[in-house]
Parts: sequence; C-alpha cells; structure tokens
Amino acid sequence: MADVEIKVEEESAEKELNPFLEATRKVLLAGVGVVALAQEEAESFVNKLVERGELAEKDGRQLIKDILEKRKKAVEQVEEVDLDVRIERILHRLNVPTKNDIDALSRQIAALTEKVDQLNKG
Repeated sequence: MADVEIKVEEESAEKELNPFLEATRKVLLAGVGVVALAQEEAESFVNKLVERGELAEKDGRQLIKDILEKRKKAVEQVEEVDLDVRIERILHRLNVPTKNDIDALSRQIAALTEKVDQLNKG
C-alpha cells in the first residue's frame, strides 16, 4: 500500500513540474523567434538601403553576411551552456525540489511507514 502512495506522490510531483518546464520551453522558443525576426528585419533594412542607392550591393551582402556570422556565434555561445544545466539552476534558485530530492524523501517515507507498521504489530 505504501508503494502505491509513493508512486502517486511521484506522479503528482512530476505533473507539477511539467507546467513550469513547459513555460520555460515557451520562453526559450520565443527568444529564438525574436532572433529570427530581428535577422529578417535587418536583412530587409539593408535591402532597402541598397534599393535606395545609399549602400552598394556588395557592401549590403557583406553586411548581411556579418550579421549572420554574429548571430551564429551568439547561438553557439548560448548552446554551450546546456539547457538542462540552466533549467536546473533556475529550479535551484526557486528552491524547487529535484526528482532526486523527491525520490530520497519517498524512500525515507517508505522506511518510516515500514517501521510504524512494525511498531503497530509489536
């Protein structure tokens, strides 16, 4: 019976964390969308400058190439810090228990339940 209760508690704890992880995922995806939109706007701006003759076509292509390279470097830097590590840090700052913490508590509860059952019998 204690095993059933522990499993139910673990499942509910995982369900409670999922909305937080989902929200974090959405924020990160929104950041990616903003970067893509900024790139499109920069390319559009450079193309307008070329059309108006305020910027040579060759210089415009080079400017777009430079923007893409800087964006690529920025993405690589972000990817260097693993997403899991960042989420773990956020959860730690918010004092949210990890799965290992919950597992350890579940084991302690199971052990205590077993001792209480033994004391009740004896």
